[in-house]
Amino acid sequence: MSLQAPPRLLELAEQSLLRDGALAIPTLEELPRELFPSLFIEAFTRRCCETLKTTVQAWPFTCLPLGSLMKSRPLETFGAVLEGLDALLAQKVRPRRWKLQVLDLRDVDENFWGIWSGASAPSPEALSKRQTAENCARLGGQQPLLVTLDLCFKNGTLDECLTHFLEWGKQRKGLLHVCCKELQIFGMPIHSIIEVLNMVELDCIREMEVCCPWELSILIRFAPYLGQMRNLRKLVLFNIHVSACIPPDKKEQFITQFTSQFLKLDSFQKLYMHSVSFLEGHLDQLLRSLQAPLETVVMTDCLLSESDLKHLSWCPSIRQLKKLDLRGITLTHFSPEPLAVLLEQVEATLQTLDLEDCGITDSQLSAILPALSRCSQLSTLSFCGNLMSVAALENLLRHPGEPAEQAEPGAAPAPLESYDAQGALCWGRFAQLGAELMKTLRDLRQPKTVVFSTVPCPCCGIRASYDLEPSHCLC
Repeated sequence: MSLQAPPRLLELAEQSLLRDGALAIPTLEELPRELFPSLFIEAFTRRCCETLKTTVQAWPFTCLPLGSLMKSRPLETFGAVLEGLDALLAQKVRPRRWKLQVLDLRDVDENFWGIWSGASAPSPEALSKRQTAENCARLGGQQPLLVTLDLCFKNGTLDECLTHFLEWGKQRKGLLHVCCKELQIFGMPIHSIIEVLNMVELDCIREMEVCCPWELSILIRFAPYLGQMRNLRKLVLFNIHVSACIPPDKKEQFITQFTSQFLKLDSFQKLYMHSVSFLEGHLDQLLRSLQAPLETVVMTDCLLSESDLKHLSWCPSIRQLKKLDLRGITLTHFSPEPLAVLLEQVEATLQTLDLEDCGITDSQLSAILPALSRCSQLSTLSFCGNLMSVAALENLLRHPGEPAEQAEPGAAPAPLESYDAQGALCWGRFAQLGAELMKTLRDLRQPKTVVFSTVPCPCCGIRASYDLEPSHCLC
């Protein structure tokens, strides 16, 4: 027969408080601080709305990390928390022990409530300090209540609790400072997005992703809000296209309106663009507007001209670049000089270079190889999907230079000799050449992770590859 451990004194006190739904603020003010987190969780779980209201009003910590509790919880409990905040915000003279400054609605990874309630946990003071330090700096005194959240627009609708909060917040302008660090847009009417952004302190946003097929005309409606994100560090744009109905002069006007917003972004470091066509021939306008050194440039499956690549290679803002990704941009008929110049500009800082599916030829590789070999920090290099012969690949593997021991073509192209006259892959020949190239590499040094890959299969889209032995596509 097993004996059940008797309840702790704090648990008994908690049960007693929950039985009394109409708790008074003075009663809660006399409670030990350590009791508040477990009391709040129990009241939230059991839908004890009156207890929630008063617990919020007497909350003795600077931060209430509510977001981690919001999954699958009814709207009424969230509403009770907001009513408790209303009672606080309405008071001209704050309660004696009122310390709450931050309502955190983010779905944090760490189990703050579990840590707070655990026997071996850090002190609530330490956790409270840690949480508020990650948020906006506008704390202390009679500042507005800081509300931190992550915004993700998708499927045409907002989360029910977030919708309720935004409706509540509209009536309390001046009393709230709504701070969003990460903004993601996967799909929602632009007028709905703008309505929400009008409530948010835009200069708090650090990262923004637009991952939905927008026309350039929609992006321009959004552009003034981009310019207000003065502390933005990372921008991701997917599938931005130009309607054939837009006349050339209007397109020029739109591009100027968009690129001029970057003049206001003092901390911008990371640019990610995929399938963006409107900057072809106009990349210089964007580059001229950059105010800080770039750390990352990712432009995949974009339309770029040779002049765009030249402007990129001479842009002062790329001289501290750590990552360059130009996958899917066809360079076959470009002069290799701009790319060689670009590599020379970043030879002291570049760590990752991805030139997959760029149609790079033997002569182009030969022209950029001296600059490539001087990239002393390079650790990740990808060339698969290009038009290179066995001789060119051997030259790449054998070429002397500082990064020779630390950077290898982790994804190298299958040699041109692997294909027949019609462009079909010859499996036996591919396996033979792959084995020979791997032997060449082993004779030079012990390889890390090197894979020779074909162009994507036109049927299934998967690359065949060779590392120790060939692997086929799904067809």
